[in-house]
Amino acid sequence: MDDNATFQVLVNDEDQHSLWPADKEIPDGWRPEGKTGTRQECMDHVDEVWTDMRPRSLRERMAAE
Repeated sequence: MDDNATFQVLVNDEDQHSLWPADKEIPDGWRPEGKTGTRQECMDHVDEVWTDMRPRSLRERMAAE
């Protein structure tokens, strides 16, 4: 893996996060979250903002019970 590669953080409709090479087309179902940088910078960002790994639909269902 290229340590100099630039990545971006993606998020889907379930609020799940993923790292994706910044020079690649974003796959269907995902959108840019706004963070770009090195792999480690993006991983650190995801660790900071994605604190509840449950999909959004599950969190909402559990909150309604």
